[in-house]
Order: sequence, then C-alpha cells, then structure tokens
Amino acid sequence: MRGFLTLTVRAVSRVPRVPRVPRRPLSGGRPPAPLGARVLTNPEDIFQHNMWDHVQWTEEETEKARLRAEENSKEKIPVEEQSKYDGEAYKYWDRFYEMHQRKFFRNRTWLFTEFPELLPPDTAGLCRPELEQDSRSESGNREKQQPCGSCTLTSHMDTFPGQHAAFRILEVGCGAGNSVFPIISTIRGSKAFLYCCDFSSQAVELIQEHPDYDPAVCHAFVRDICDTRSPFPFPPESLDIILVVFVLSAIHPARRAQDVVTSLAGFLKQGGIMLFRDYGRYDLAQLRFKKGQCLSENFYTRQDGTCVYFFTKDEVHRLFSDAGLEELQNLEDRRLQVNRGKKVVMHRVWVQSKYRKPSLISD
Repeated sequence: MRGFLTLTVRAVSRVPRVPRVPRRPLSGGRPPAPLGARVLTNPEDIFQHNMWDHVQWTEEETEKARLRAEENSKEKIPVEEQSKYDGEAYKYWDRFYEMHQRKFFRNRTWLFTEFPELLPPDTAGLCRPELEQDSRSESGNREKQQPCGSCTLTSHMDTFPGQHAAFRILEVGCGAGNSVFPIISTIRGSKAFLYCCDFSSQAVELIQEHPDYDPAVCHAFVRDICDTRSPFPFPPESLDIILVVFVLSAIHPARRAQDVVTSLAGFLKQGGIMLFRDYGRYDLAQLRFKKGQCLSENFYTRQDGTCVYFFTKDEVHRLFSDAGLEELQNLEDRRLQVNRGKKVVMHRVWVQSKYRKPSLISD
C-alpha cells in the first residue's frame, strides 16, 4: 500500500499547474466552476492540505488497483445467500439509520459548487402565499405527519404537493437529509420546491422530525425507486432537476439500475437535468473490502448488510443515454485525500455526471 501511495505522489507531481479558481461566496451569483483546482506539483507539500484535485494515475498504479480489486473479489458470497441483500435491503438501511441517526454523514455543503443547476433561476423570488398554505395543509402537523409511501396519487392528479412551484427538485435516496437541508436552506423564499424520498422509513422520519424540515418547501416520502410501478406524488414531466447522489451504487446495475434511470427520466421536463455522483471504480472504499464480501463483479456488501457498486464513467454514460438523456458532463473525479494528523494519503474516485432531457426544439 505504501508503495502504491508513493507512486501516486510522483504521478501527481507531474501534473501541470492549473490556475487557482477563487472561491466566491454563494450570495449574489452562482458558485464557482465545478471541481477544484488544487493540484499537487511538489510532493513535499502533500500534507499542507486535506485534499488534492485532478490526481493522475500511472498505468502501473491503475494495474495495482485492478489487481487488488480482483483479489478481494475472488471469494464471492454464495448465490443462495445473495438474495437477502436485495430483497431485504430496506431492513439493512433501516437498521443503519436507527443506529446512526443523523450523525454518520456530513451535510453536503459542496452541492452548489459541483451542481449549480440546483439553484433556482430566480433565487430572490417569493413563493406564492397559496403554496405555503397548500403545502402545510397537505402535510398536516409536523409531529403527526406520516411518510406517504402508500399514497394513492396517480399520474393524472389534479393537485399535488408543490404544484404552484416554478422550479421543482427531486432527490432520490435522500437518507437522513444531508442534501435535503442544505437545499432547503438555499431555496427557502424562492419559487422552488424540493421532493425527497428514500425506501428507509426510518430515514424519512428523521427528515420529517428535523427542526429545519418545512412542508412549505419540501415534501419527504417513502419510496423504493426500484419499484417503477408505484406512483410518485407528482405528475410526469413536472421536475426541473433530479438529484441522484450515492444511491444507484446500492442497486445491482445488471438488474435494475437501467429501469430506475429510465423511469426517473420520465418525470423530467423537457430540458430538465439529472445530476449524478457516486463511487468510481478502484476508489479507496473498493480496495479496502476483504475477501468474502463480494456479491458480483465490482459489487460488494458491507459488514452492516448495505451494498455498494463501483462505476466507470462509460457505464454511467450507457445508463443515462439509454434512458434518452443527453450528456452535459461525465467525468471521473480523482482526488488524493489526506489525513494530516496520521500522515496518511488515500485515493478517492467518484464519477460525476449531468444529463439533460432533450427539448422538442434543439438548442
């Protein structure tokens, strides 16, 4: 492992210097360009920061990572035992959130830097009074509010939460709200409305019980996105943005990920955008798995029973393009994460993508 990391430092040191992008405040305009510009050009500076951007791997490093992943995948979980990780996935995530509550993940303060598309076109606009009144009357008292995973709304609904909003966002796999509450804080007072769902009822309850949860701007509900036949509480082609962050990796891509993406694409307006970020192939998390935790190629189960897949950007492109969406961005975000206290460096790899639903009139 030490040799692998040493090679990385040498490789990063050969990357040409990129001009620093100033970090502008969010108020008064859109955030700076996505992805940082902190490039390690001098190996002696490695412990000066917690993260280095645009890390370039050599062919030798890539091969070592591939061999390590191949090694920890040799011993697979027996086929007869694998079905429980799929059929009972919600139970594992319920236990996860029951144990960790809101303390395991940090709020995603980077969302608007990487995905400025989340910002409503008119952040200074005010929601219509009837929006707040309708949202609160539909949601009821916060303490008594129930998840609406069993709601009976259909695609031909006349009224639905957030119907008066001019800009609608859906986050799927919202967990305990680490994206939800940064978004609520940003869109409050605008004409935007946020929907968020998770198939863990425990996670949705944590969101609804949070002091910052506001039914006037957000509607949280229980939904298994793999069940493409169950209704959403809004009609088709009604969403401007769908946020899919660290959720598709929990679904076996060879089975249902394509159906999920295709189904979600049907809820985007023409010109609407799906924003994706998830684990990339040979990320540190993949290389740390032990033998006996692999379900299938590049798909693992953690000790707590939750599952994770590691994508390539080509796989991601196929998922979204086969759903009829146009590529705006599709990249591997390779970074060097540094624990300065322990003097440890770690390779992180994510895939970040943006895909748009084509308009009838081409741009």
